[in-house]
Amino acid sequence: MCGMPQQPPVRSTSTRPARPDASMSLLTNVMDHSLDDGYAEAAARKKAEGTGGMPKTLRAKLGLAAGLVLAALVVTVGAAQARVAAPAVAKEREELIDRIEGETSTADKLEESVDKLREDVGARQREALEKNGDSDRSDLMGILSGAVEVHGPGVKLVVNDAKDTGTGGDGQPRGTSGFSDTGRVRDRDMQRVVNGLWESGAEAISINGQRLTALSAIRAAGDAILVDNKPLVPPYTVLAVGDGERLSTRFQDSADGLYLHVLQENYGIRTAISAADDLKLPAATSVIVRTAQPITEKGTS
Repeated sequence: MCGMPQQPPVRSTSTRPARPDASMSLLTNVMDHSLDDGYAEAAARKKAEGTGGMPKTLRAKLGLAAGLVLAALVVTVGAAQARVAAPAVAKEREELIDRIEGETSTADKLEESVDKLREDVGARQREALEKNGDSDRSDLMGILSGAVEVHGPGVKLVVNDAKDTGTGGDGQPRGTSGFSDTGRVRDRDMQRVVNGLWESGAEAISINGQRLTALSAIRAAGDAILVDNKPLVPPYTVLAVGDGERLSTRFQDSADGLYLHVLQENYGIRTAISAADDLKLPAATSVIVRTAQPITEKGTS
């Protein structure tokens, strides 16, 4: 007879249920041990040896106190220096402001003086025209405008290019202005010469026989100098009618005369000036002087 299979015995004890956070063992470990074991051990060792926290010995305390005193001293000295320097800086600033205001006031006074002198010159010109007759007025206007020929004493000034037109006297170029040779006379050189002569008292001026007027222009075209669009070739002979000796002296002492002297010394430009007893300047071409006539009541009726 076959026996019945035996069933395994059933344990009477039940299995313990798993923790809810069993799957989060890494996070649990981090939360339970927030401080690394090594750090905790080092802190415990320092505490046992008495080396942690504030210094315990008198020498360490004195060193700390000396360091604090030194830091406070540095801060105090810096603040004192800044406080001492502040008044000096403020004083210099006030002095500079006073100088600027003084120079500005001087410039304003000079400008007022220039305006008064211009008014005086205009009044004297009007007075001179009123005293002269119609013929004298026409002659004066013709001379001033360059419409008539002029002769009288004056100054003859000859300006010529340097013999070596490659470089100046010191071997340095004069700078670029459209001229291929740095020792050549340029248009602005002649402009300064002419303006200097006018300022020194010249009454009429011509360059190489070309009479200058209030409408004349001195320009450059390549290596040539043009006066009223007419090319001139060196040497440039400048005739200026006026008080010969006085005109010559005033021009040579002026800023433009000194400028011409610098060109001669540094760049070899040749110049010669002399007073003349009688110079003849031609009239300017295509200049017509027209005199306006006042309209009288008889003419308007």
